[in-house]
Amino acid sequence: MKTQSSAIAGSAIAVSTPESASGSASGPASGATAEAADDAAARGGSRAGGLGTLLAALGVVAFSLTFPATAWGLEGFGPWALVSVRSVLAALIAGGCLLVLRVAPPARRHWAGLAVVAAGVVVGFPLLTTLALRTSTTAHAAVVVGLLPLTTALLSALRMGTRPSRTFWAAALAGAAAVVAFTVQQSGGALTSADLYLFGALLVCAAGYTEGGRLARVMPGWQVIGWALVFCLPLTVPAAALALAHEPVRLTAHSVAGLLWVAAGSQFLGLVVWYRGMAAIGIPKASQLQLAQPLLTLVWSVLLLGERLTPAAPLTAAAVLVCIAVTQRARG
Repeated sequence: MKTQSSAIAGSAIAVSTPESASGSASGPASGATAEAADDAAARGGSRAGGLGTLLAALGVVAFSLTFPATAWGLEGFGPWALVSVRSVLAALIAGGCLLVLRVAPPARRHWAGLAVVAAGVVVGFPLLTTLALRTSTTAHAAVVVGLLPLTTALLSALRMGTRPSRTFWAAALAGAAAVVAFTVQQSGGALTSADLYLFGALLVCAAGYTEGGRLARVMPGWQVIGWALVFCLPLTVPAAALALAHEPVRLTAHSVAGLLWVAAGSQFLGLVVWYRGMAAIGIPKASQLQLAQPLLTLVWSVLLLGERLTPAAPLTAAAVLVCIAVTQRARG
């Protein structure tokens, strides 16, 4: 038996030797193939990162229209009616998409995260900013919104353990400071009671963005906001009925257009591309793209609401763009 085992062992070695020689001979070719695969993977990662940046930027553009659209909506709806009706309309759009595509409900382990998204993005931020915009201008509201990227990055670091570099933080702080200085100057430097609403909106929105960006890594971004909207229907439908019964409604072109935009654009489509972009490039880097949002909001305010900007606008815009470029290159 020992002799037989030795023969088998020797045969195995003899057979494996040509294969080893063949593998050795093809080593350089295999190395070249591996390098080509690495290059292809790098190009694919670069394209994915570029697409993620584009999607996040589209979300920022959609969000930048939220305050002007809300101001239009308040021309014909009360604050509670505007917030609840926009959530219901957005939920109907999202629910229709989920139904047509036969998307299965999310796993139970994701319900807590979706509740945070719903509380922060679906209910908290729209309600608090709408209440603030009854007495605050869009420029004044942009003071707090300019701090949203930094707050989101901070919550992301606490929630997900991310550790952006010092260069990243320096550029983020500089960009936030530039936005705050500009918007405070635009609003005359005065603080109002609406700031309490705005600071609250800042915190709940950052929490919703952070949790939504985390969930978007395990499910499509549109499903994250879609299910959050649908889960809120038991709350938003009765709220809409009560608000419409107790608040006066005056349908105008502005109020209807504002309602439709905050429902379809800000509440659903904007968040779809935003969460997908965050999942692709990371929450800290995506959040820094929002440094441009207050300036975009001011541009829309000029075009849609007739507000006037000072000559400091282009200088601030240039400073913000530099900060965004640094944060995108810094390792997050």
